[in-house]
Amino acid sequence: MPETKQFSHTIKLSPGSSHAGQEFEGKLAYWSLGDVSKPCVLMPTCFAGKLETTTTFLYDSKDCALSLSEYHVLVVGQLGGGESSSPSNQAAPFSGIDFPRVTYEDNIRLQYALCQSLGIEKLEAYIGFSMGGQQAYYVSVLYPDFVSNVVMLATSARTSWHNYNFLEGPKAALESSVDFEDGRYQKEPVRGLRAFGRVYSTWALSQAWYRNECWKAVGYDTLEKYLQNVWDKRSNDANDLLSMLWTWQNGNIAACFPEDKGDLPAALGRIKAKSLIMPSRTDCYFPPEDSEEEVKHIKDGKLAVIESIWGHLAGGGAGTADDKKFINEQVSQLLR
Repeated sequence: MPETKQFSHTIKLSPGSSHAGQEFEGKLAYWSLGDVSKPCVLMPTCFAGKLETTTTFLYDSKDCALSLSEYHVLVVGQLGGGESSSPSNQAAPFSGIDFPRVTYEDNIRLQYALCQSLGIEKLEAYIGFSMGGQQAYYVSVLYPDFVSNVVMLATSARTSWHNYNFLEGPKAALESSVDFEDGRYQKEPVRGLRAFGRVYSTWALSQAWYRNECWKAVGYDTLEKYLQNVWDKRSNDANDLLSMLWTWQNGNIAACFPEDKGDLPAALGRIKAKSLIMPSRTDCYFPPEDSEEEVKHIKDGKLAVIESIWGHLAGGGAGTADDKKFINEQVSQLLR
């Protein structure tokens, strides 16, 4: 395992944060991989993701799009994810349920400061899946001259109301559990976390995935065994999950520019980087139809749909070998 490094920097929390304008010393956990003299690619973690699980299929062999002999890869933990500043590891007065609700803008300001501290003047690419992809949209508009290429995997520039409401399901299941104790639990709320995982699992994969009993492809004889071993065993703290959900639900690049008055096409028009937008055909909460609308307003944008029955998870590398091959091929073409 690579060394996990820590970067600390004080920012003023963004206008959309629960503590807008307040100084906050954020800490980012990150990996630095490959040759630091090579072009740099930054990849943030996704919802409930860890550094070690973040789109490794893009760099874990010489045949991948990001050979570590050709690129310097930074993998950075998002706020709330448990490795960077989060409810589970922050000291008082911001510990646990009292952790500030932070935005993607707060994440990007910290990541930009990290890059400056490492002497990185420009990113060759910024690649993100799901919540990581939303961060890719944010860096594209907040620092349009800082990044040359962006890849958005199974994500959107603005969280749709349907997506927002989907997240209300697992959130309610967790918060309503007796062992959650209004977020001030003294021991892990096992019942609440199990309920959260069960609600979430249906949405992460497609109807075709369940119809074809694809849990057998990952080594489980029955659906129940799959749910028990994959979705019941959450490794994330409950308040960390809720912190990330809040950030996700409030994702909207148009909110960064009051002068745009909420006009998403205007915000998308601010993107200068070459952009590769890759939705999954069967994603239940980031459907390709939304990506098709967004790419119309990006000056140098390309849409490449992942034709997979692995739903949302296909974008993060949990799908088939063909899914991962297709993503690698498209990223390689972008970076040529």
